[in-house]
Amino acid sequence: MSKPFPNNPFLQANFAPVMAECDAPELVVTEGELPRNLAGTLYRNGPNPMFPPFGDKHHWFLGEGMVHAIHVEDGKASYRNRWVRTEQYEAQRKAGERLVPTGFGEAGAAGAETIKRNVANTNIVWHAGKLLALDEGNSPVAMDGDTLATRGSWTFEDKYEGPMTAHPKFDPRTGEMHFFGYMAAGPGSAVMSYQVVDRDGKLTRTDMFPTPYASMVHDFIVTDEHVIFPIFPATIDVERIMKGGPTIAWDPDAGTHIGIMARDASVDTIRWFTGDPCYVYHPMNAYTSHEGGKTRVIADMMKYSRVPLFPSADGTKAPLDLKDEQGMLVRWTFDLDGNSDTYTEEQITDLGGEFPRFDERFAGHGYRHGYYAAMMRPKERPGSSYDTLVHIDLQTGARKAWEPGSGKYVHEPVFVPSKADAAEGDGYLVSLVYDTDRNISDFVVLDAEDISRGPIARAELPTRVPFGFHGNWRGAE
Repeated sequence: MSKPFPNNPFLQANFAPVMAECDAPELVVTEGELPRNLAGTLYRNGPNPMFPPFGDKHHWFLGEGMVHAIHVEDGKASYRNRWVRTEQYEAQRKAGERLVPTGFGEAGAAGAETIKRNVANTNIVWHAGKLLALDEGNSPVAMDGDTLATRGSWTFEDKYEGPMTAHPKFDPRTGEMHFFGYMAAGPGSAVMSYQVVDRDGKLTRTDMFPTPYASMVHDFIVTDEHVIFPIFPATIDVERIMKGGPTIAWDPDAGTHIGIMARDASVDTIRWFTGDPCYVYHPMNAYTSHEGGKTRVIADMMKYSRVPLFPSADGTKAPLDLKDEQGMLVRWTFDLDGNSDTYTEEQITDLGGEFPRFDERFAGHGYRHGYYAAMMRPKERPGSSYDTLVHIDLQTGARKAWEPGSGKYVHEPVFVPSKADAAEGDGYLVSLVYDTDRNISDFVVLDAEDISRGPIARAELPTRVPFGFHGNWRGAE
């Protein structure tokens, strides 16, 4: 008899993994019609543990990655999903059991010390003809964009083999991909790397620089002129770990440090700003402003008062419910001409949420429209998650929302322009919705200019897609 999955909130309901890989060549469109000018593929990635954890230390972030793809063309849609076949996946599949732990600081199976730990479960991006599955501790894993077959680790023609953030940034004008890696000099090191890859996939820059302390740095921001490296007090302290303390922990005494560097400058020129302890998993966007003769960096951040899902440095357990605190969308302004090492903060809206997105043709530039997922309903049942998609007009503050209904939960929204040269915000918001009563997921398409009207189209998937992290749209062109 196989070992059951334990009663952990991140292994139950739609957080639980799906055990089958499948292909559905034509989905049933159950509502409306898929727009004829919507052509491409929505990729989604998330943790999908292939075997039950060893004990009670399971963390949502450490399940093996599974990629889901919904392809849309000529008013029709198809679906397929595949595990990312990392070294970790292959070793466990061969053994037929769990070898690598799913808890931070947890020991693996005997003899599994040499297995490279790579879950590739956090994001999935398309660049220079490669589909890259990402976590933030390893090199990306290349996959076939059509079949989802795993091609293997991608090290940029052996020019960089270190960790890569799951949130690379893409310059919409140059086609470059920018990324960083934390703990770049080894486990527990307060060293970060910074890389630039051109539109053809060639690594053109790689640098290393010290950070104020070692921390879990999930995301960063790039404007058309600057790179912003945020260091938040989710610390990684080797001495604490050696004493049996948590691997990643909230340590507010370390404070917040934000490094800003001109894109064409040396890492030696990074200027560090300090702020109150907080945490940001995901910024929305940032841009460089030259108004009134002053150079400023404007950064819109989904801010928490502490790092969610991780314990405090003293060992106090982390809250296990995503509803305990939602991020709040705030605007940070950095005066690059002033002498202060601090920054100002303005709250943009009073409705919290997560997974902020925007029209990424405006990445690193001034923009108006943002989108995110929120929790507006009281917790209905175990496994409740984000239940509403939100559109915020950053110019007027006006907000529109779409709530799919009781027992239905949304994933991260992704914006798709109606055509290549469409005005900002003219396009579609695509996402997935899990329906508890049907135990199935739907692909939904909304008019980004008025999401409150509900789906233009809904297509039923052959399976549910577990709550995961991130996805992106690859246009058919």
